[in-house]
Amino acid sequence: MAAPIQSNDDGVISSINIIPFVDIVLVLLIIFMVTSTAIVKAAIKVDLPQAAAAGSEVASTVNIVLTLNGELALNGEAVTSEQAANRLKSMTQAEPDLQAVISADKKLPYGRVVEVVDLVKLSGVRTFALNIERKTVARK
Repeated sequence: MAAPIQSNDDGVISSINIIPFVDIVLVLLIIFMVTSTAIVKAAIKVDLPQAAAAGSEVASTVNIVLTLNGELALNGEAVTSEQAANRLKSMTQAEPDLQAVISADKKLPYGRVVEVVDLVKLSGVRTFALNIERKTVARK
């Protein structure tokens, strides 16, 4: 007869199983990514143009929205062009690396959007982006 195999598993467990920790962190990361897109969206509903090559959203400090009615909003608050220029100038003095995201309705005349871009640049904002929606492209 063969002798039973004896094991010496009576020692201290010195290894840490990090797989459950990594799983939890990845789930939290996914939850954060999904909820952050809902938080970043502008509060004013604008029918944005679509592009297939749209990039990811820009981390912005100031949101500028131009509605179909021609109303201008700065961080969700309705303002005139002069008020927006004054506020942007004071914001750029306080924070030189200020970023802006301009959202405009796709049915607006191109010239009106250029006026807002010009207003942003003349106010001292160095970096800005035009907000668009990602267009779904049918894959072949």
